Amino acid sequence: MKNRIILALLALLMSAGASAQLSAILGDWTTVDDKTGERRSIVTIYKGTDGLYYGKVSKLLMYQELDLKCEACKDADHNAPIEGLVIIRGMKAEGGQLVGGKVLDPESGKFYYGKIYMKDGKLVLRGSLDRRGFLGRNQTWVR
Repeated sequence: MKNRIILALLALLMSAGASAQLSAILGDWTTVDDKTGERRSIVTIYKGTDGLYYGKVSKLLMYQELDLKCEACKDADHNAPIEGLVIIRGMKAEGGQLVGGKVLDPESGKFYYGKIYMKDGKLVLRGSLDRRGFLGRNQTWVR
């Protein structure tokens, strides 16, 4: 009986930690160019009405990019303004991370498997060619 109570308390503490980690992911994040280190945009990560998580480009920060359109995108996103474009789609919460969705690269128009987690107070977005995340790269975003 005592072991069951301890296990239940541990499970409760673990789920509370994962929930706090997840709530830290939500909100506005500044994207940073991998090559130049310049701030490029603000992306808002939010929970959709379907219970999945999404991220849209709320604001472009570089004046020369303000009118950019997603020319390389396909279907409904083709020639859509990048500002307002949903680039993180259909992710689900799992262990304090967001996994299982897709991430759109507006420059190439390609979708990648995505994973989002927190590390040292910053958001890490992993985009990869494979579901496991072996073939890909990370971007670090800041508040």
